[in-house]
Amino acid sequence: MQRLPCTPRPDWREKFEALGFSFHSDDGGYWDESACYQFGAAQIDEIEAAAEELHRLALAAVQHVIVERRGAELGITPPQMAVIETSWRTNAPSLHGRFDLAYDGHQPPKLLEYNADTPTSLLEAAVAQWHWLEESGRADQFNSLHERLIVRWESLFKTLPPGTPVHFSCVKDNEEDRVTLEYLRDTATQAGVATRFVYIEDIGWNGKALVDLDGAAINAWFKLYPWEWLMRDAFGTHLAATSIHIIEPAWKALLSNKGMLAILWELFPDHPNLLPAYFTPDYLGASFVVKPFFSREGANISIVDRTQPLTTPGPYGNEPKVYQARATIPVFDGRYPVIGAWIVGDDAAGMGIREDVTPVTTNSSRFIPHFFA
Repeated sequence: MQRLPCTPRPDWREKFEALGFSFHSDDGGYWDESACYQFGAAQIDEIEAAAEELHRLALAAVQHVIVERRGAELGITPPQMAVIETSWRTNAPSLHGRFDLAYDGHQPPKLLEYNADTPTSLLEAAVAQWHWLEESGRADQFNSLHERLIVRWESLFKTLPPGTPVHFSCVKDNEEDRVTLEYLRDTATQAGVATRFVYIEDIGWNGKALVDLDGAAINAWFKLYPWEWLMRDAFGTHLAATSIHIIEPAWKALLSNKGMLAILWELFPDHPNLLPAYFTPDYLGASFVVKPFFSREGANISIVDRTQPLTTPGPYGNEPKVYQARATIPVFDGRYPVIGAWIVGDDAAGMGIREDVTPVTTNSSRFIPHFFA
């Protein structure tokens, strides 16, 4: 694993805008191809295997929480757990997820957290860095995301009543979410799925079903909107009374909850791809990381350390927290890379790399392309 300097393509901005990747320069330079990361084929195999192993562990942890009725430990109410349990027991299918990993090319990849419900940086990983690879003449890339998404949509569509369109939704005034959603909608269209769009804020309730602005019932719904928010919303209370098919399914609300890091370590102690994690800091010594259960985009993360303390701002400071051992994140030219390893269905499908000048990845951390040889 190496970080290499690169010469940016002179017209990369125009090419990305033509692809719909419009937020490439947010905050002064979100996409950065002045550098790239190189891996060996064996290292890619290790990352791929770790993603699929973590997916297996995650599903086992969901089963455990449901059977042992441990939702309250994760801050989930009984009515919310009822929705989650129904989705799990009916085998509601999932589309995708992203494991954020610490990896230095030598030690096994370690799970930092699982973005199971509303993962972003997808267009960048699936399309943008692939275009960079083709034009840069690099050897290969761990990236079958686009093809696997189409195949997965074909499989998901077979679980719906014939002719059912899938409504796609995100919040208004969030360019990254809208671009990500439109990319996913495009992969569904390529799979032969009929699609419609409606903003979250424009969804209504007609007494029997969720409806779009035209009054059409939403029978299948892909939402780029967290389950914990949905369950608190007014129309979220109606979900248990409907037969709506929702992607990602409600059981993903467990896996997007960082409290699951503690349960994973409890179930699989000393697993090479996990970090010690607990509901209290008592077992972690003087250096550890504090994460609110539902924090997003690196908000309200605290590194407790005598030599390198750090706390990020955000709106999640009053939530229950999990305490995780610090991972060894390599430093290249003063930058800390975190690998986002993607799962589509049940299979590893590619990766993207975000890097920052601190060990905490936030929504302003840069995306750096990769290749392997």
